[in-house]
Amino acid sequence: MTLCAGKILEAFPSTVVAAGFCLLANCALADDTPAQPIPGAAHRALPLWEAGLLGFGYTQPAYPGADDRTSALLGLPYLVYRGQYLRAERGNVGLRALMTPRIEMDVGFGASLGSSSSDVAARRGMPDLGTMIEFGPRLKINLGDVSSGRSDMRLQFPLREVIDISDGFRSKGIAFEPQWVIDKRLPDNWLASIDLGALFGDKELNDTYYGVTPAEATPTRPSYTARSGLIALRAGLFATHPLSSDVRLICTIRVESLAGAANTDSPLVRRNSGWSAGIGLVWVLGRSEQNAKD
Repeated sequence: MTLCAGKILEAFPSTVVAAGFCLLANCALADDTPAQPIPGAAHRALPLWEAGLLGFGYTQPAYPGADDRTSALLGLPYLVYRGQYLRAERGNVGLRALMTPRIEMDVGFGASLGSSSSDVAARRGMPDLGTMIEFGPRLKINLGDVSSGRSDMRLQFPLREVIDISDGFRSKGIAFEPQWVIDKRLPDNWLASIDLGALFGDKELNDTYYGVTPAEATPTRPSYTARSGLIALRAGLFATHPLSSDVRLICTIRVESLAGAANTDSPLVRRNSGWSAGIGLVWVLGRSEQNAKD
């Protein structure tokens, strides 16, 4: 906000490790880091897999529209796997079901960390927002010149069910987040990914964030039933820079606006805009000698 039968079962341990990285997907990381070599740059074959450690610090609103923030320092296993079908990279783990130079389709999942309602004044006395897993298909349309089979600009259309693992793996609704993404090579060996998008939720998902039941109502927090529709407009920047052959700096910032959102009249919406930021290091401890095919 970001699993299939067959070969993915063989790689289940890798999927679990990569899921740890996916927890950052909506906690500050842009949904996709620069994925492909930039056209015109020298192409360097990428290893089939890389493994190591990720240290990351972030700050973000407790939810879109919150006036309280959550911050954390995380240390996680780091794994990238670039198989022909199973892909564990760029904050997403999934099965690539279709790939042409212009169109890609994968089935995967992401995740986002929750927040305690005792730390969020607007939600005090309400259930916590748990750790959410998102599962579903994503369509990617590569734009521009795709004659090389690579593109630095694309449209993405992920449609995912949101499941709260802190609440017995109960479904919390459906999220849809169309995005326009562009990758850029910057001076001094920086790579950047810029994304513009919008996050939509069905009635159930929006009620998870913005609904107030009569039992939860207070004199300053009236009951409210959320509507389906726009949650927030978003713009993000993710950048990475190699400090050595095995250590990479990553940093990210994201801004969001609730202008035109479906539930700005909810008593839980305290701000019409927000921002997230994070910085971290990836330390690669090992990589395969075999290169990925694409």
